[in-house]
Amino acid sequence: MEREASPTNLTGVWRGLYSYPRAFEPVSFVATLIETQSRVSGSTHEPHRKTGATLCATLLGRRDGDAVSFLKTYDAPESGYSADVRYEGAVSADATEIEGRWIIRADWFGRFLMVRIAHDAEKIARKKFARVR
Repeated sequence: MEREASPTNLTGVWRGLYSYPRAFEPVSFVATLIETQSRVSGSTHEPHRKTGATLCATLLGRRDGDAVSFLKTYDAPESGYSADVRYEGAVSADATEIEGRWIIRADWFGRFLMVRIAHDAEKIARKKFARVR
């Protein structure tokens, strides 16, 4: 049975962080989401961890109430980021945050947090992300 969708749409620009399973610093990213009914699509931009070049990816997934999941596919597999990344997260009650985990394979996964863009969104995300370590 499908849960009733939240009245707050996820369409918009988000700032976020994701962590690696080992001791790397969290990576910041910007995501643009478009939610139509229960479908979520969009794109992300983030720095390449080693070179600093901008990596772009497309997002495609769905939302069911406060649960959201999507597949992230990098646009340039030659960058070394060729595996699709599955994201599973929970949307906050006011739809200003999405928090969860990303998974490439059973032994390669980590956390992510997205905050709907505001002047201090990255600062808010870093503070909250650090609390849960």
